[in-house]
Amino acid sequence: MVGTRLRSQRSPDDAAADGPGGAHDRVVVVGEGRLAERLAVGLGATHVPELPDDPTDLLRDAGALVALGHTADFALETTERNRRDRLVEQARRAARAVAEHGLHGVVVSSAMVCGAAPGRPVIVDDEPRDEVASTSPGVVGRIAAFERAFEAELSTAGEGDHRSTILRCAALVGPGVDTLVTRHFEAPRLLVVRDAARGWQLLHLDDLVTAVRTTLGHGLAGVLTVGPVRDDGTPDALTSDEVAELSGRRLLTLPASTAFALAESLHRVGAVPAPPDELAFAVYPWTVDPARLVAAGWRSSWSSARCVGVLVEGLRSGLTLAGRRVGARDAAALGAAGAAVALLGTAAVWRQARGHGHR
Repeated sequence: MVGTRLRSQRSPDDAAADGPGGAHDRVVVVGEGRLAERLAVGLGATHVPELPDDPTDLLRDAGALVALGHTADFALETTERNRRDRLVEQARRAARAVAEHGLHGVVVSSAMVCGAAPGRPVIVDDEPRDEVASTSPGVVGRIAAFERAFEAELSTAGEGDHRSTILRCAALVGPGVDTLVTRHFEAPRLLVVRDAARGWQLLHLDDLVTAVRTTLGHGLAGVLTVGPVRDDGTPDALTSDEVAELSGRRLLTLPASTAFALAESLHRVGAVPAPPDELAFAVYPWTVDPARLVAAGWRSSWSSARCVGVLVEGLRSGLTLAGRRVGARDAAALGAAGAAVALLGTAAVWRQARGHGHR
């Protein structure tokens, strides 16, 4: 469990009045990629790709440190060798900085670390990591490794004037976001596994910014989920049929055995180096219930339906990460699990067409 050390015995309302940094106004965001940059701009924070060996000058007069274990950048996550080791070291540095400088430390993570499976219940605050998902050699496993390293390092820091929070996000959407889910929409059809309905819950970057603000302003600690909710407080998750209608795409329904066999084949020939089991996060549910954030007054401004529009518009413009055009061929070259979705959809359509032609 994330360690919690209170800066003082002030009420959450007092902390919120001080601004996003609590007793200090300044926030430092640590992480690579467009998500870190967007968070820093939204929070009015200082941004650095990684912490220096001695962060004293950087953290002087800071009240909070936001560290990204989830970059929402598949190109970054899948092209660097030994990335897990570097992420673990970054997490340890962040935890030490939080403890040594008396900060509120916030880790931006993903609800994917809790796993995805047919009929999976909604993910709640403080839910344990799924052992299979969190030990995967792919992107999800690296995000989980960041969480574990941060928690472990903070637990050895002893008592101190600090507070810590892990924010596990639903599927992210917004400018520069390049993930398994966004790449799903690059496929000619949306892949659906037979007899395994999933909810599509999409979190806009702007709402992640306000979730971080609420976390810091109210001094929330522990493990929290972040995802849009409806007016009645229930998770805002669309059905596959609704997503297909909103995106103007058709569904491609396959048996689970066929879908994962195709993903394994693509992995075996080297088209997709990422583990094929991460396809689960594109076809099975991992919806979240952000109960504690909602209780603190947070609400999402972007619905999941509006977020589908953001995805479609991004594809129409042909721009994704860092303004670079990403098509199916480029996705395959990046070697991300998301490429499996695009390639899988294409391969399955081709396979079906060939089967009809032989009748």
